[in-house]
Amino acid sequence: MWRERILARDPEAVPAAPATGRALAEIPRVLGQPLPEALAALLRECDGVRDEDGTDVVWSAARIAADNAAFRSSPEFAGLYMPFEPLLFFGYDGGGDQFAFVRVPRREEDVFVWEHETDSRTWAAAGLDDYLRLALGG
Repeated sequence: MWRERILARDPEAVPAAPATGRALAEIPRVLGQPLPEALAALLRECDGVRDEDGTDVVWSAARIAADNAAFRSSPEFAGLYMPFEPLLFFGYDGGGDQFAFVRVPRREEDVFVWEHETDSRTWAAAGLDDYLRLALGG
């Protein structure tokens, strides 16, 4: 389902092979938060998605776990930005801004963009499918 949606939106997009169960289980173990069901379903079909320019519009399960853990534990970031624990980053725009689900308080569907220069967190899309439509230009 997700792979077909992705390629329908951008035939040049590159959906990766499915994530392993181990990689998917690592995210809630490391971050202490469950994945939104839509993101988990996408990762079970394709462990990340690159657009035609090579931008990781959806990260791999391993990168989701690693990057979120790094953002949350960085002493440098703690002094510069609001806390990252409420966010679950999963994608990138190629220019520094990142996309996330809000986990605290839980907003299961909404996707927000974190702007790295201003630390703003702004609503960007009404769910993962809407985000992919915008990110892949369909």
